[in-house]
Amino acid sequence: VYGEGLNVRDWLYVEDHCKAIDLIIHKGRVGEVYNVGGHNEKQNIEIVRIICKELGKPESLITHVGDRKGHDMRYAIDPTKIHNELGWLPETKFEDGIKKTIQWYLNNREWWETIISGEYQNYYEKMYSNR
Repeated sequence: VYGEGLNVRDWLYVEDHCKAIDLIIHKGRVGEVYNVGGHNEKQNIEIVRIICKELGKPESLITHVGDRKGHDMRYAIDPTKIHNELGWLPETKFEDGIKKTIQWYLNNREWWETIISGEYQNYYEKMYSNR
């Protein structure tokens, strides 16, 4: 965790994000910008603690590292426009979305283990190195 993990982010379940993008493509005004937000601002350390709890792991596993220089303490957007113009709001409660996300990663170990192993880099080098 960077620093003390006090950086604040707005958390949104991936399916809600995808639905918002689809709605914008089909109903949004061409050339307009729509901010998509989850109305779930939480500190990074809160998220890590939730993940530990869901996995039945102790918080003693959390490692703090030096913060990045210039690291934003808070990312904030105003999603009022997408709600007012397109009627969009997230459907998934944060508590449900984080559990579904954790379960997805547990059920798809092969996907992320390939990334951690660096095997994906071999694929990209093979496919794109001669372009």
